[in-house]
Amino acid sequence: MGSGFPTLLRKELMRFWKVAFQTIAAPVLTALMYLLIFAHVLEGRVTVYDSVPYTAFLIPGLMMMSMLQNAFANPSSSLIQSRISGNLVFILLPPLSHREIFAAYLLASIARGLCVGICVWAISLFFVHLPVANPLWVILFAVMSCGIMGTLGLIAGLWSEKFDQLAAFQNFLIMPATFLSGVFYSIHSLPPFWQTVSHWNPLFYTIDGFRYGFFAASDVSPWFSFAVVAGVFAALCLISLRLLASGYKLRN
Repeated sequence: MGSGFPTLLRKELMRFWKVAFQTIAAPVLTALMYLLIFAHVLEGRVTVYDSVPYTAFLIPGLMMMSMLQNAFANPSSSLIQSRISGNLVFILLPPLSHREIFAAYLLASIARGLCVGICVWAISLFFVHLPVANPLWVILFAVMSCGIMGTLGLIAGLWSEKFDQLAAFQNFLIMPATFLSGVFYSIHSLPPFWQTVSHWNPLFYTIDGFRYGFFAASDVSPWFSFAVVAGVFAALCLISLRLLASGYKLRN
């Protein structure tokens, strides 16, 4: 008997691709608006890492913020819509193991996050030259960061039974953690207390490590950021697999 994994993966990929104007173009436009506003206000007034212009510093942060938010949105919105519409049962009927379900949702969320990030990067090239000092670090942090938010989106989608719960998850956890992760600033510009708070935010390490790939400069060691991001990713993967294996809120 064949596996339903390719079909589920294709369904999740086509789900966001068929409405690319909403799922890709809209987040890119939002990032562009942030870029235009903050670059206009702060360019020439703020210099980061001694020699990096503020606009160049801002772009990797906007790329990562867009990737994180969209990687989270893909599995979470898919699961909650399937639950509300009642077609969640069709995921459980085919010959799909919990690992295959997890892999399909995870790969689709990474794909959506990377599509948005690449589009933000392409548009930003019209405004400023953005060097890539270490492409491997850029790719590594982009994939793992989207993976973190994809697994978190999967957990949120399993936990949420209605749109209000998912919205609360996004508004009170995802959005604050994203905006307070150093997207628009270096944490060295913060008071000591808020620097300490930032170091407890895992999303700070996704952006800081991602920026290192562009500028070969960062607020903390890229190896430390890699260790934190990899550890969080592994922990969330284990939690997601455990929830899927137990049928948490899927089979009742």
